[in-house]
Amino acid sequence: MEELHLDLEGPDPRRGLGSMARGLVGSEILKIAAEIRAAVTAGHQITNFTVGDFSSKEFPIPDRLREGILKALAAGETNYPPSDGVLRLREAVREFWRRDLHLEVPLESVVIAGGSRPVIYAAYRALVEPGDTVVYPVPSWNNNHYCHLVGARGVAVETDPEHGFLPTAASLQPHLRTARMIALNTPLNPAGTVLSVDEVRRISEAVVAENRRRDKAGEKPLYLLYDQVYWLLTFGNARHDTPVHAAPEMARYTVFVDGISKAFAATGVRVGWCVGPKAVIAAIRDILGHVGAWAPRAEQVATAELLRDAPAMQAYLREHKGRLQQRLDRLHAGFSRMATAGLPVRDIPPQGAIYLSVQFDLIGRRGFETNDQIRKYLLEEAGFAAVPFQAFGLHGENGWFRLSVGAVSVPDIDEALPRVEAALRKAVS
Repeated sequence: MEELHLDLEGPDPRRGLGSMARGLVGSEILKIAAEIRAAVTAGHQITNFTVGDFSSKEFPIPDRLREGILKALAAGETNYPPSDGVLRLREAVREFWRRDLHLEVPLESVVIAGGSRPVIYAAYRALVEPGDTVVYPVPSWNNNHYCHLVGARGVAVETDPEHGFLPTAASLQPHLRTARMIALNTPLNPAGTVLSVDEVRRISEAVVAENRRRDKAGEKPLYLLYDQVYWLLTFGNARHDTPVHAAPEMARYTVFVDGISKAFAATGVRVGWCVGPKAVIAAIRDILGHVGAWAPRAEQVATAELLRDAPAMQAYLREHKGRLQQRLDRLHAGFSRMATAGLPVRDIPPQGAIYLSVQFDLIGRRGFETNDQIRKYLLEEAGFAAVPFQAFGLHGENGWFRLSVGAVSVPDIDEALPRVEAALRKAVS
């Protein structure tokens, strides 16, 4: 039979797309990552701080998790999981939260998903009508895209380095009356900073006060989407807190996002979960069920065993956090030395997650007008790859970048810092 060459495009390939798909913008971070991969393939020496992922060589998953997955596969745990997650994992999440967060939640308030991204999307879909207002600080990860996906009106609240690029209750307060949902993330991707206990309390009290007003008026509640997927990764004096510890009444209005991807370097294992009010969780469960966004059954079974093995968890976390902090501290010390030497750079000392916020203060010098020009200069001159905060919704050409340490070694950092210093000296000479 003669081979048939198919015309898959036609004269107007996008004509059949819906309006949402036509207006959808792909991930800015992944575009930069693709550029870096192409440069590495072409033979360029690049230290890659762009993607919020882990090198399995530098950051392997826990032995308990890897062995548990293999054991579960051998035992035949290969069929569909329940739409809300394997029972033993939902129970293990409850036990984990009781033990480590000191929170008791009903089993019906826990749903498992294929990572935390499906949970975030399902929460948007469950709570937000087209035209509703979602308030989120910038820089932050993907809230603008989720607003587009559900037809929400996104209100981006600009933050500043003096507050660690984190929102305050005062900055959110003017938007509470018209909002359907507030989306917060702490420890913060991209800044690597942590909301203070006092600020969590102030924000929570403001949300409770607004919901008391709405209860009297018969209006829909204001929900808080609280993404704490990095909560086990805090450094120094930083301490993670939850809205329900700050104000117990927040339990009715908080939808938690959590999972194993960051704390256990298990981004590709794809196990996350959501905890919240039963009715909200039931809706999220059904949405996930219709799109099949489940975590694989064997991975769920293995994660349950890991969460129940507190000594193994704590031993892994001590080593994992130590490796991360070593890299973050190394970067912080290097940039601090450059700043002391008078070079145009500053950073925010690491507090949490796997990120460092760094400002390369070159705008207005030697023809630098945009963050992207700075990004390309550092890439070409120093083989140093970073992501500008514009990729996280922050406006303005201000020289602020996110550095992710999950895919680099300590020698990588030690070799990269002198190249960056040389590039900065050249830029201001």
